[in-house]
Amino acid sequence: MPDKQIVIVAHQLLAWLDEPETVVVDCRFALADPSAGRRDFLASHIRGAVFLDLDEDLAGPVTPDTGRHPLPEVGVVAATLSSLGIGHASRVVVYDGGNGAIAARAWWILRWLGHDDVYLLDGGFDRWQQLGLPTSRGEARRAPARFEPNVRDACVLTTAELASDPAAIGSLNLLDARDAARFRGEREPIDPVAGHIPGTRNAPFADFVRRDGTWRPLAERRARLAHALGGAPNAPWSVMCGSGVTACHLAITGLEAGFREPRVYVGSWSEWIRDPVRPVAVGEG
Repeated sequence: MPDKQIVIVAHQLLAWLDEPETVVVDCRFALADPSAGRRDFLASHIRGAVFLDLDEDLAGPVTPDTGRHPLPEVGVVAATLSSLGIGHASRVVVYDGGNGAIAARAWWILRWLGHDDVYLLDGGFDRWQQLGLPTSRGEARRAPARFEPNVRDACVLTTAELASDPAAIGSLNLLDARDAARFRGEREPIDPVAGHIPGTRNAPFADFVRRDGTWRPLAERRARLAHALGGAPNAPWSVMCGSGVTACHLAITGLEAGFREPRVYVGSWSEWIRDPVRPVAVGEG
């Protein structure tokens, strides 16, 4: 068993599904078609699930200084969670289409806001459907609750901190969850500049899941993460990616494996490159 279980399988959720404290949250999203997630949700979702949109609910407005998915304003996201029936006594289970890349952001936003009773569905909606488990259509209605945030600012790593001493970035054990080709600067399909922040290390989140979108066994994930951290899992560490979304995937493995809680660089690569003065590296790092 994990030191703290976060990733749960479909039949664990099925056993909780009709318990009143359980709130299931659909987080499906496609970068190439931002409205696809809600369309897919309305067409079919886990029975009783509510919906959170990455751009609209799990991120704040983009400005010339931010990355693509900045932190949402606390009061706004708390009001949204309350309207969906999420309160202090809620057991929340988040899912996306499969590999947890988007659902991990929802998990982390709730954790940042001080809510720990949050789980992520292994294999997401794809796995749920494969098993023939109950689904619904249309909007789900839940009685509103009162979500009271208790923000954990210590969980956040900022651009200001990194930029104040770029030479010290290597000491932060900052892992970049983007794929290896993007990290090395060989290709960049999303952001206008390719490469990575000097001093960071690459730990692609996709290496922590199987081809079918289910998570690899914890022992394997722990070993991969420990290797990425240079064999020092007890040292402070941080995570980043393109816009502070898939970085949260690595944080889940770290907590399940008993590592120290990492800080998330929410601005990530898309915010770092907003200022051309900030250093950029290409190659292995």
